[in-house]
Amino acid sequence: MFLICGLGNPGKEYINTRHNIGFNLIDKISSYYNFYPLKKDNKKEVFKGLINHHPCLLIKPLNFMNLSGQPVQEIMSFYKIEKNKLYVIHDDIDLELGKIKFKLGGGNGGHNGLSSIDEKIGNKYYRLRIGIDHPGIKDMVSNYVLNKFDKNEINIIEEKLIKITENFEILLSNSALFLTNLAKEK
Repeated sequence: MFLICGLGNPGKEYINTRHNIGFNLIDKISSYYNFYPLKKDNKKEVFKGLINHHPCLLIKPLNFMNLSGQPVQEIMSFYKIEKNKLYVIHDDIDLELGKIKFKLGGGNGGHNGLSSIDEKIGNKYYRLRIGIDHPGIKDMVSNYVLNKFDKNEINIIEEKLIKITENFEILLSNSALFLTNLAKEK
């Protein structure tokens, strides 16, 4: 079973902010592949379904970004999911808007959600990084990631999230082909 985790912050004030791009993609994947709600409590929202015959759980940790590791660890322990079956979707300020990268392991780049997950389970899991650009000044980062996308940015991000969703089944079996397909669809 795969566990696909989208990072974000709970609450209406964070909907469609740069930092919540992981939540946005989980919503799209859940709808596209007809997942059903499995569980919701104050720490997580979990959906269950199939992606190209692969059983999957989707999770949105609901206890704020810097505590994302706890619900991820709980779900992995309960369902006995191995780290190589964990895919974490998150924003990345070091990538240009809409650029996609995929990798196994690595550092957290100062991302509080990744840092929390690393602390709970280590860093040997897959990351789907979605570029949101950098504000240009380090002191502006915290504010920047919690702001909403502007109209032009929303169009770019929405188009990219749709393409990722439509190709997600390929990601689970062939990440190189997944990235190639996304590059072709510009």
